[in-house]
Amino acid sequence: MEVEPGKAKMPRGESDYALRPVDLKGVDETPVDAEAQRPTWSGRLDFILASVGYAVGLGNVWRFPYLCYSSGGGAFVVPYLIMVLLCGIPLLFMEFSIGQYTRLGPVHALTKLCPLLKGVGVATVVISFVFSTYYNVLMSWTLYYFFNSFGATLPWISCNNTWNDVGNCSSGLPGNSTHLQSASQQFFELLQKTSGIEEAGGIRWELFGYLILSWVIVYLCIFKGVKSTGKVVYFTAIFPYFILFALLINNVQLPGAKNGILYFVTPVWRKLFEVKVWVNAAAQVFNSLGIAFGSMISMASYNKFNNNILRDALIVSLTNSFTSILAGFVIFSAIGYMAHIHNLPVENIATDGPGLVFVVYPEVLSTMPFYQLWAPLFFFMLLCLGLDSQFATVEVAITFIKDEFGPQVLRFLKREELLTLVMCIVGFLLGIPHVTKGGIFVFQLMDHYTAVVSLVFLAFFEVVAVCWIFGVPRLCLMVERMQGKSPNIYFRVCWLICPLLVLCILISSLVQYTPAHYGKYTYPTWAEVMGWGVSLVSIVWIPLGAIHEVSRHKGSLLQRLKTAMISTIDLDADDPLPEKQKLENPASENLIK
Repeated sequence: MEVEPGKAKMPRGESDYALRPVDLKGVDETPVDAEAQRPTWSGRLDFILASVGYAVGLGNVWRFPYLCYSSGGGAFVVPYLIMVLLCGIPLLFMEFSIGQYTRLGPVHALTKLCPLLKGVGVATVVISFVFSTYYNVLMSWTLYYFFNSFGATLPWISCNNTWNDVGNCSSGLPGNSTHLQSASQQFFELLQKTSGIEEAGGIRWELFGYLILSWVIVYLCIFKGVKSTGKVVYFTAIFPYFILFALLINNVQLPGAKNGILYFVTPVWRKLFEVKVWVNAAAQVFNSLGIAFGSMISMASYNKFNNNILRDALIVSLTNSFTSILAGFVIFSAIGYMAHIHNLPVENIATDGPGLVFVVYPEVLSTMPFYQLWAPLFFFMLLCLGLDSQFATVEVAITFIKDEFGPQVLRFLKREELLTLVMCIVGFLLGIPHVTKGGIFVFQLMDHYTAVVSLVFLAFFEVVAVCWIFGVPRLCLMVERMQGKSPNIYFRVCWLICPLLVLCILISSLVQYTPAHYGKYTYPTWAEVMGWGVSLVSIVWIPLGAIHEVSRHKGSLLQRLKTAMISTIDLDADDPLPEKQKLENPASENLIK
């Protein structure tokens, strides 16, 4: 993390727009001032790897392969790639542009672009931090499996352990025998000992310890900000690919692997006429790339002003899609092998969600040659995939606090490292309900209402604020000032139609809404209400921010709305680049001329 010397510091209060009245006379600062104060990534590769690490996570390993399996096999790739082209790449480029130009986190950046919808920025911070509190629970589960995979035999191989219900235990996958559970299923259910969310039970102290360890790891990786994160991602973003390729080479040589791969890629074309398949494809793109979580805006805000974000957006998007497809081949080649071993159809083995990673694949690993090697490597890979996604979600909240309350917080805590420590402690405390004996029910409820319901709402209002209210022409001008040329017609058209596409996804999601469930367990009414409360914790900031902004102005309601939609970014100001950056970026010289 480098700060260029010899530049004037940004005046205090420059980024205090979201939660207090906007002083229209004092908000026309160009990115020059922010450049002076804000640290930057040590190198361009740091930012690319951090973005790839955030985008490529556990969802690529379990959610994408299962969506292909359940939504038409190879046919699902068609709507998925269309959504990547129409929404994924353009919106990622948009978020990179916003962060890099404003040099601010999502709250203050979106406030400057569209004061009326400044609540969207606050909502992205809230949803990211809520997400981080339960996402790290997955890391504790991964550590639990990782350390249990070093024994002479894997503990989920047999039914001879103290936790097994021998009468209902099957040493292999039970197939269609509904009264039986595999040893791997029973090992995973060590995480869940109660009958439902109504019965929390006591804390699972082993998982409690792993949750502490996972937050300690996160803190050690991010406590120096982009200076430490930029170095850690060189390992956490690259290492999983070595394991994925090694597993693929190993798996394709196993008997039955071909059947699993064929089941994964064989198109069922009639599925393309189902609206749900297209909604699933769009939702996968948004969840995987982290659109509307604020993380990409936060990370891009640490770029230098003339960084090539178009190149970065293409690299991150295409790498993310490639990883999802690669993981599909890895997972389903192993599932095909498992089907061959137990003489079962492939569809009886594939499953959704955490079960694919924590039940089915451990069972697969236990039957592989050299499982003592593959099992620890697989769970270490999961740990790396999850950690760099976790870094980014925690960093969103930290960036917001530093942008909004930086001087006050530093007067109290003295060091930025202590702010990071406080955020990690708060995240740990909020994650404790997930490591009780009924914690998996809490986890499933939180994941459904945060990663599915809230995210689509936020994505819609974000793209409306930027693409329609702020406007595509002004967004293009921002990009032109940074890159030396305006975005091509492809991006301009996509930005114009993205709000309509996201609106269709939002409406379809509401029409096809189904309550959260875990397996055959259905949640009681009070839990559903609590789940919607979790969604509203982030969504409510959008109307609150709009009401606050409109109430600040005078005149009729229509006049107030018009005033509240006026951006505070002065794109007509003189050249925003310092002399040193002009020399570094020849394209900017052409722009000036």
